[in-house]
Amino acid sequence: MSSVTSYHQRDLFVNLLRSNKSPKRALLASQLLQLIFEKRPQIMGSIIANKSYMLKKFFEGNSRRILLWFSNFAAGGGVEHRKGAKALSQFAFVNRDICWEELEWKGKHGQSPAMVATKPHYFLDLDVQLTVENFLENVPEFWSSNEFAESVKDGEILFIDREFFLQYFVDLMYKEDSTDVWEVINKFLIEESFSSLCHRLLILLEERDLNNFLVLLGKLLNPKLEPKNFSNSSYLFEVILSKCSDCGSIDQMLLLNAVINQGRQLLRLLRDEEGQEEHAKIKDIVSQICAIPSNANSLAPIFMKCFKTKTVKAIKWLGLQSWVLYYRLSGDCQTPESWESLFKDNDIAFHTSNKYELLHHDDLSDESGSDSDRKASVRVKHRKKGKRKRRKKNFSRDDTYDIELPDFDTTDRVLGLQANAGSWLLCTDGYSVSWSSADLPEYLSKHCLSTWMKWIFAKWE
Repeated sequence: MSSVTSYHQRDLFVNLLRSNKSPKRALLASQLLQLIFEKRPQIMGSIIANKSYMLKKFFEGNSRRILLWFSNFAAGGGVEHRKGAKALSQFAFVNRDICWEELEWKGKHGQSPAMVATKPHYFLDLDVQLTVENFLENVPEFWSSNEFAESVKDGEILFIDREFFLQYFVDLMYKEDSTDVWEVINKFLIEESFSSLCHRLLILLEERDLNNFLVLLGKLLNPKLEPKNFSNSSYLFEVILSKCSDCGSIDQMLLLNAVINQGRQLLRLLRDEEGQEEHAKIKDIVSQICAIPSNANSLAPIFMKCFKTKTVKAIKWLGLQSWVLYYRLSGDCQTPESWESLFKDNDIAFHTSNKYELLHHDDLSDESGSDSDRKASVRVKHRKKGKRKRRKKNFSRDDTYDIELPDFDTTDRVLGLQANAGSWLLCTDGYSVSWSSADLPEYLSKHCLSTWMKWIFAKWE
C-alpha cells in the first residue's frame, strides 16, 4: 500500500478502536494490545510503572503470582537478584527501619541487615510468600516505591498473567479514557507496519466493520492514480479499493482481488475434487466468452461498455476478462510450439532463452511470478493411497505466511511440458525477463489487464 502513510494507518485503526457501533471493539483492542505486548512490552511496562500501586491488588491472595515475581533471588557469584526480588531486597535495605521486621525467614532465626548486606545469597532463605503478604498488609509504601516501579518498567510482568493486563488496559482505554494509554497506542499504530496490523486485526471484524474500514481506506488512497503503475499487482489492488470501496459490499473487491492477484490459487481451488461442479460451470462460461471471433475488433464491444459504464463494472469486466485469458492460456498452451505460435499470431516478438528449466510440481518457477506468489509458498502433493489431505494456513510471528492449498493431481497437465519446457524473452517487457511456460499465462493476462486499464483510465480522464 504505497499510498497509505503511517498517519493514515493510525487514523484508520483508531477509528475502529473508537467506534461505539462496533460489537467487537473490546476484542479488537485486546488483540492490538497483545501485539504490543509481544513486540514492545516496555512501552506498556512504563505505564504500569507509573501506576505501580495498582499491582497491590494484582498480588493480593495469589501465591502463584507472588512466587513467580518475587522469588528470583541470586545464589551469589556476582549474579544480581532479578524482577521483584531485586525490588524487595533494595527497598528492605533502604527502608529497614520500617520494614525489616516484616521479612519472614525459613530458618530458626532471622537475618540482620548487616549480615545480609555482606552475604546477599542469604535472601534465598526468605519465605517469599509470607514476606510479600506482610508487605501487602503492613508496608503500603513499597507498592508505590521507585524500587518496585523500576522492577516492572521493562514490561516482563505482563507475561505472568497476560489476560489480567489485557483487561486492565482495555478498561484504561474505554472506562477511564487514559491519555497515557491512547498516546502509546497512537505511537505504535504509526510505527508498526500496515501489513502486520491488517493481518492481526482485520480478521476479527464483522463484514460491516470490514466494509467500513475498506471504504475509509479507499478514501485515503492517492486520488491521482498514475496509469504507469498498472503493471504492479499492489497498485492494482489500490485502484480496486479507491474505485470500488463504496459499492456497498466487499464481495466485488474480494472477487476482483482474486481474479487479478490470486489467479493461480483460484484455478487450483477450482481443479480440486470438491470444486468440480463449479469448475464445469466456469469452463462453460469461459468457452462462450472465447467463442467470440478472434479478430482485431473482438474486444471493441467490451471496451465501448467500459467507456460508458460505472467504474466498478468496468474494472470488474476487465478483471474477469484477464482471468478468462489466464484460464484459457493455462489449458491451451501446453508445448513450446503452441506458445511460439501464440506469440506470432499476436505480433509479440520473442527470443528463445538459453536457459531451460523443468517444471516443478507446484508450477512455479524460481525467477518470476506474481507479487503475491513470491510471498506465498504453494505446496502441492500427489495423491496418497486415494486420500487427500487439507492443510491449514500457518502464520508465523514475523507476519510472513504460507498458503497451502487443496492438493490435486497435476500429472496429466504437466507431462507434456516437462521434457521440453523452455523460456522466452518477450518484447512486451523489453526482453528484460526470461518467462517460463508456467509463468506466461499469468504474465500475459496481467500485461493485457494493465494495458486495458491504461486505455480505460485515459478515456475517463
